[in-house]
Amino acid sequence: MKARQRGSQKERKFPSMAIECLVLGAGQQVGKSCVVVSMNGKRIMFDCGMDMAYHDHRRHPDFSRISESGDFDKALTCIVITHFHLDHIGALPYFTEVCGYRGPIYMTYPTKALAPSMLEDYRKVMVERRGEEEQFTSEHIVECMKKVIAVDVKQTVQVDKDLMIRAYYAGHVLGAAMFYTKVGDSAIVYTGDYNMTPDRHLGAAQIDRLQLDLLITESTYATTIRDSKYSREAEFLKAVHKCVLGGGKVLIPTFALGRAQELCILLEDYWERMNLKIPIYFSSGLTMQANMYYKMLISWTSQKVKETYSTRNAFDFKHVLNFDRSMISAPGPCVLFATPGWISGGFSLEVFKQWAPSEMNLITLPGYCAAGTIGHKLMSGKRTKIDLDKDTQLDVRCQIHQLSFSPHTDAKGIMDLVKFLSPKHVILVHGEKPKMATLKGRIYSELGIRCDDPANNETVCIPSTHHVEVGASNTFIRSSLNPNFNFSKISSEDESDSRLKDGKFMPWLQVKDERAAEGILVEEKSKRAKIVHQDELLLMLGEKKHDIRFAYCFPINTDNLEDTKSTDVSSSSNALSMSGRCSWLPMLYIKLSDELSGGNIQYFGEQIQVESFSVSLCLKDRCPYRIVDSPPNKCEAVFFCCTWSIADEKLAWKIISILENLDYGTC
Repeated sequence: MKARQRGSQKERKFPSMAIECLVLGAGQQVGKSCVVVSMNGKRIMFDCGMDMAYHDHRRHPDFSRISESGDFDKALTCIVITHFHLDHIGALPYFTEVCGYRGPIYMTYPTKALAPSMLEDYRKVMVERRGEEEQFTSEHIVECMKKVIAVDVKQTVQVDKDLMIRAYYAGHVLGAAMFYTKVGDSAIVYTGDYNMTPDRHLGAAQIDRLQLDLLITESTYATTIRDSKYSREAEFLKAVHKCVLGGGKVLIPTFALGRAQELCILLEDYWERMNLKIPIYFSSGLTMQANMYYKMLISWTSQKVKETYSTRNAFDFKHVLNFDRSMISAPGPCVLFATPGWISGGFSLEVFKQWAPSEMNLITLPGYCAAGTIGHKLMSGKRTKIDLDKDTQLDVRCQIHQLSFSPHTDAKGIMDLVKFLSPKHVILVHGEKPKMATLKGRIYSELGIRCDDPANNETVCIPSTHHVEVGASNTFIRSSLNPNFNFSKISSEDESDSRLKDGKFMPWLQVKDERAAEGILVEEKSKRAKIVHQDELLLMLGEKKHDIRFAYCFPINTDNLEDTKSTDVSSSSNALSMSGRCSWLPMLYIKLSDELSGGNIQYFGEQIQVESFSVSLCLKDRCPYRIVDSPPNKCEAVFFCCTWSIADEKLAWKIISILENLDYGTC
């Protein structure tokens, strides 16, 4: 383990508890966002949404996976809500007031202001108009909001001594935020829904460049690249104008906050320029109430809206009026904004039933519609009949116009954010499975970042790192600071540092500073981490040093060595004895000196040494390290024994190969 010195201490990164991401909603689906992240002992729930396509237990996340006992206060550190859309907040009153969570909840000021109206409107539609079983009451909504702690953009909130959160502007809808969360040195960003491009009433998402272990991002438009905003606006206005000029009615299903304001600003400007007198209606008091909040929270809107606020409030719609149910069958052209946006129920479905059978009318779908909704069925192709339920079928003869006015970012925006933040890991949520798989492949192939797209109720574990201050022994510090030079010659022809002279490679002198660059991390009895020098470890453990060496005994053909006898051995730097059987060693020394020109080769009378490699004449009749008894061609041979340490294994086999290749040349 390498250590970096910082005074008398060392700072190291080493593995800690993994970050676990449990996806309870928006896993390979759009809607019902709910992700529980565990990191370094803290557990945070991001969003608590509902799936409006279902009317049974599937509407809510499976909260039993957080705590089987139902003690959610112990199971969760806090809840973070990114924005007020029901697929991100719709299950929150049920979780707090019915399931019993009492812990802190964090969201931005606009989200806290607008969420109660969204939740109450939904409750009224589902219970009072459709007669469904009540999931939560008006009192539940009030009590739930009392637990909410409001935060501002870029405000750092210390949830406890270890957990910190910070909100970043996400665009999308008023008050939407991405949340940066950090526990110790582990950090993640959960985006919620966001838009990387500005529109007429909101700015683009903004976030700092952060060091992240994990980015959890929405992927609604994982494979879509949008064309010019201006061409989309022109197409929308042309379709609406053509319909009303022909005496038709235009239904724009939209949620009360977000696209309604965006398209109203667009139509207001167009109506002014074209001097049109055809009425534009909002279907519910909720949208009018929402416009009031937009005026109050002007600092959260786009730069253009803020700049012109002193002379004209963009949300004072002169041409927009309230719509009453009695006007559904009234003659004459009009434009109507009706909720909800997916025609999944409510007033938009009621109006659709009345207007869809007429060829004069137009249904404009400005954004994404979840699977299973009427809006999604209309977008899936040219439909002449729509099954409203198992017993009711509707003739659809009106014009269907689909436009991409979604407040979600497109595939380019997602890739831009991932590239900008460059996290170690990405998890995709809030998207359709095939499209998520495509985006997942792009993130890995183009950016080299590991990416997952878990389904609902799946858990993804990723490694995290954190910094820990550790001590260092005096021996390790001295060995790191004091130079420890080692001199050797570079002789291989492969070395670029060698120089050519008279057709031969001549070695350079290489100088290496072998001071300690690595230490061993130990935990002392006091549980304090400490880096020690490798030589200290044995003393600490009370053990003796064990040096493992390898051995090999092999034959060399003496006929080849005879050719060396004519060589003037005395001309070498060492006076080599030629007496007795040891006369073969000087010859091997000469051979190795030629092959390893300039290498650190030493002759000691009875052995030749190169680093830890040692070779000597084997005088045993039966050596335990001998592989073969004699060369295969029956030549006269002399056996040599070699030993070496593991550090020089590569060098040892190179030398053995040189010596063995002397063996079979001329017998």
